[in-house]
Amino acid sequence: MNISAEAAEILEHVGGSSNVSALQHCSTRLRFTLADDSTVDESALKSIPGVLGVVRGPQTQVIVGGRVLEYYRAVEKLRSGSPTAAAAEKTRTPWTVKRVGSKVLDFVVSVFVPIIPAIAGAGIFKSLLVLAAALGWIDRETDSYALISAVPDAVFAFLPLLVAYTTAKKLDVNRPVALGTVALLLFPAFTALVSQEGGTALFGIPVPVVNYNSQVFPAILAVLLLWGTERFFTKFSWPPIRTFFVPLMCYLVVAPATVFLIGPLGFEIGDLFAGVLFNFHNTFGWIAVALLAAILPFLISVGMHKPLLPPTITTMATYGKESFYLTASLAHNISEAGASFAVALRTRNQGLRAIAVSAGFSALFGVTEPALYGVTLQNRRALIAVLAGAITSGAYLGITFVDTFAIVSPGLASISMFIDSLDPWNLIHALIGLVIGLVVSFVVGVVLWKDSDSGTLRVLGQAESQPLDASDDTVSLAIVAPMKGEVVELSSLEDGVFSSGVLGEGVAIRPADGRVVAPVTGTVTSMLDSRHAIGIRTDDGIEVLVHVGMDTVALDGAPFTTHVAQGDRVEAGQPVIDADLDAIRAAGLDTITPVVVVNAAGRDVRFKTGKHIERAAQLIELTTIKETANGTV
Repeated sequence: MNISAEAAEILEHVGGSSNVSALQHCSTRLRFTLADDSTVDESALKSIPGVLGVVRGPQTQVIVGGRVLEYYRAVEKLRSGSPTAAAAEKTRTPWTVKRVGSKVLDFVVSVFVPIIPAIAGAGIFKSLLVLAAALGWIDRETDSYALISAVPDAVFAFLPLLVAYTTAKKLDVNRPVALGTVALLLFPAFTALVSQEGGTALFGIPVPVVNYNSQVFPAILAVLLLWGTERFFTKFSWPPIRTFFVPLMCYLVVAPATVFLIGPLGFEIGDLFAGVLFNFHNTFGWIAVALLAAILPFLISVGMHKPLLPPTITTMATYGKESFYLTASLAHNISEAGASFAVALRTRNQGLRAIAVSAGFSALFGVTEPALYGVTLQNRRALIAVLAGAITSGAYLGITFVDTFAIVSPGLASISMFIDSLDPWNLIHALIGLVIGLVVSFVVGVVLWKDSDSGTLRVLGQAESQPLDASDDTVSLAIVAPMKGEVVELSSLEDGVFSSGVLGEGVAIRPADGRVVAPVTGTVTSMLDSRHAIGIRTDDGIEVLVHVGMDTVALDGAPFTTHVAQGDRVEAGQPVIDADLDAIRAAGLDTITPVVVVNAAGRDVRFKTGKHIERAAQLIELTTIKETANGTV
């Protein structure tokens, strides 16, 4: 398949670049908004090998299947430079508290998550250097130690620049200009003037004395102001001078505002956040740590642990240590590992055992999502084990005042983050807390576990009381309901692509709420920027598509919050998308959700419609004939 050549044919048969007013794509189709629909050669489009079908309507939709992103990029590459190509208009959706919260969370994640590797690596580097000095391998008083320690110290000193970059990227602001503006706050000549005795002033106006090293909020506020300023002057400036005029005006407006107002305000906001977190921990002590450790599974499952990153980073930058969120995370992470190992020991299901062992080791080293979504959240007995381990471990870590000195997910591999050059017992207490969480969660998990009460095995149809009906020469796969609601036939949908079965066999669900879970265990092969659909491929190559609502690609992702990304490994029943159904309806769109087996050809697909189904209950049974060395049996 030559996608570039086929993209050229598609573009030609919809009337060429000059006829395309806008181009969008969803999970399976190219959506053309055309100036003149009469120029479309439908029969020629359908004759292109990669085109599965064509739908005419307000938009001309060319169905190309799972490689839609490649076709989209190829067509856009051909369209680039066309003076008549216009950006697609975005459908306005009403602002709700949920939508605002989603946007804020998305902004926080986009700004802070990309810098985590940089500061995590620097933090571990610093802790290992402290360990080397404590063991006598290097002398703290030498230039060598000072030079080596400058590597991680520089990362934190210039943290505002890292934040400026990620914020500018998120807001689509000129990144060099953003870095140049924020760099003023760290420029040695500027800091020397401000910090000199008596301070300094600009035209008689005193410059606030603030140390911006390691601060994050001044940079965020500065780039937010730059975003508005850049757009204003871009809109009203003369194009021939825009290249230098817009950056010049941005410097003239944003730099003084940052020095006199935004910078100090951002510093105070950061100090307030850090103080609140610090004081909450000081007020409630070990109870706060134990409580946070216990609720982390639920916070992480919906992505609500991300808002704890900014105050944690600020606390680390302000005090040089953090003893609340990261300490509680150690208790939780290790307890996920212990509970997973307990399930692996007790279950008689080989598939679940393999998942639990893998998830347990991941959690042991600080990565808990496989354990959370694959083992503990779906099985209440395993979740009880996690809570028991997290509370007891968190209580011990809180009572012994364990501090962390690096921002990284705590686990066995990152245990050096607890090294304190002034208190060797800090690391010892962290190790004891680790053992407590691991042992308690493991023991409770071993005592409580029953395969017959396993939510995971019920979802897969493999609990002791509900075996899958599969003969020796067939393999059955249970596809679970991604949403709760009424099951209806695909043929009842107005969208001809789904109702005709062009994309594959399946059903549709008229949802009762907006939570979407993975219908199968596998790898996310498709998660678009519009976030309205997800494609998952199982280890056996079965591809399942969940498309939330009809024509919801037009909403540009506004009503959707995603919990996974393309390429992620997911377990059946794991939350993957949250959809604001009210916002979809307010936009005049249908919320009905098709669930389609894309490559169902040659397989027996069984399902029942006209019934109400609970989320994660078996929806479709797919039976595949096994193959032998001589062919199909």
